[in-house]
Amino acid sequence: MTIDEKLQHFMDVTTEKVNAENAKQMQEYEQGLEKVYEDYKETALRKSELALKLKEESLKKQMNADLAAEQILIREQTGKLLRELDEKLSSEVKGKLERYMATSAYETYLVNQVREIVKFADGDDVTVYIDPEDICHKNAISAGANVAVTVSEYSFGGGVRAVISKRGILIDQSFDTKLKEAFDGKEASLRWKTR
Repeated sequence: MTIDEKLQHFMDVTTEKVNAENAKQMQEYEQGLEKVYEDYKETALRKSELALKLKEESLKKQMNADLAAEQILIREQTGKLLRELDEKLSSEVKGKLERYMATSAYETYLVNQVREIVKFADGDDVTVYIDPEDICHKNAISAGANVAVTVSEYSFGGGVRAVISKRGILIDQSFDTKLKEAFDGKEASLRWKTR
């Protein structure tokens, strides 16, 4: 083998060895880059999933807050409408009641109420009160129920009240009380329905 051939052989072997080492380094570098890329991809995916989850939670919280605010507004509006309706209904009922109290049927009603009270007293002393506004009916009620009737010092909106002292009983058939019971019962019912 000549020197040129030896040099050529040495060069070929060296070049082949360098190319093999370069190929190995390139392969290791590519594998390293592939691992870095996979790690980056995995981290980016986790970050995006976390960001998406946080955004969904934020949107849910905002939606719940908006819904709660809407519900409060609806309750306020419903409450306002109910108060307006109560006032209107109360006004209409009181107007009808006033018209009724101006009729002879009201006097008959009072007489019947007093008779029921006397029957309930069953011979015990009973004090029957009428509203000061009903003083014009006093004699007719006394005659119709065959019992003395007292005009109350306090107005109670019509109807009658009575006391059976011996048994410690107060009978309240006043219109103010009946209206209060009717409207309080209706309000409780409406409050229950709106919850």
